[in-house]
Amino acid sequence: MLVKPHPARFVSKTTLPLLALAGATALLCLQPIVEAQTASSDKTGTIEKIKVHGASLEGNLEGDPADRDVFVYLPPSYASQAGRRYPVVYFLHGYGATAEAYWKLMVVPDASNKVMNAGTVHEMIVVLPDAHTIYDGSMYSNSPTTGDWEGYITRDLVAYIDSHYRTIANRESRGLAGHSMGGYGTLRLAMKYPDVFSSIYAMSSCCLMNNPGAGRGGAPAPSAQAPAAAAPAGNGRGEGAGRGGRGGGFANALNAQAAAWAPNPMNPPKFFDLPTQDGAVRPEIAAKWVANSPLVFVDQYVPNLKKYKSIMMDVGTEDNLAASNKQMEESLTRLGVVHTFETYEGNHGNRVKERFETKVLPFFSENLKTQPAR
Repeated sequence: MLVKPHPARFVSKTTLPLLALAGATALLCLQPIVEAQTASSDKTGTIEKIKVHGASLEGNLEGDPADRDVFVYLPPSYASQAGRRYPVVYFLHGYGATAEAYWKLMVVPDASNKVMNAGTVHEMIVVLPDAHTIYDGSMYSNSPTTGDWEGYITRDLVAYIDSHYRTIANRESRGLAGHSMGGYGTLRLAMKYPDVFSSIYAMSSCCLMNNPGAGRGGAPAPSAQAPAAAAPAGNGRGEGAGRGGRGGGFANALNAQAAAWAPNPMNPPKFFDLPTQDGAVRPEIAAKWVANSPLVFVDQYVPNLKKYKSIMMDVGTEDNLAASNKQMEESLTRLGVVHTFETYEGNHGNRVKERFETKVLPFFSENLKTQPAR
């Protein structure tokens, strides 16, 4: 039975619709969301749904909009303590989903209100940008076909949030986290932009080792490294997702990766190259998938990774990405990068909501510099 949640204050041009997170193609084993009613004495944060323009995304050949939806949670004291500034956590959503889907899946406002009112977590701003594209996901990479998503997250978005909200605008007070494709994005961006963030949390990261030429007979190998569809995009009923795909499922994921990692402005109408042609592997194209694998390029970024105050990774023991996440953990150990790695009973998505509240928020509370309440 659903318990009516406590009221929250919305500041938005768009009313946030209820989003059903169950779908035939979703890989998250979503449990019914039961929100405990908050005591009347507890304060609630402010929720904003905004548009953030990305100069880095302008002119992308896919035609995806450069104005992106962004969901922002402002902590309970934000409205009343006008002189106070706050650390910021940026959370990257998974493949096949939207920021709104993860906002609802993780029950971001209620989870944040709960732990911040309890005093177990320092107050912070939480930001979820939407990276859903014509092929269901940007891979948080830099490509003329998809646009420069690395620049959008690390420059355009951070600059906007710092200039429009009372943030503590330095790396020591910025954290980056994500799940699945978002975990991949977290690791990718962390390795390249250590001057933007100081702590990272990668959940059940996909795409750590990509080798589309490993299939038999020249067919791309549908390995566990293909990004898993985390939750239905579009209108929340499984409609509207995959509008650019031809064949859906793995085919759409392959297109998303090709657009991000093998762009070709001279190859319309899709403007990317696939790793096979006429049943044969194209080694020079397949190599681009391998080159975008964190397990391959992590060795190049050891000095950057050692700049982080804290690095956390986790994965469920029943997740088909568990092996590759363990390999990443072993690589960090081999390279002398201090980190924490945790496994838990669960699959790719059935404990994301719980772990956001009990692990992700406390992790950043412990590691990001904050400003005391006045």
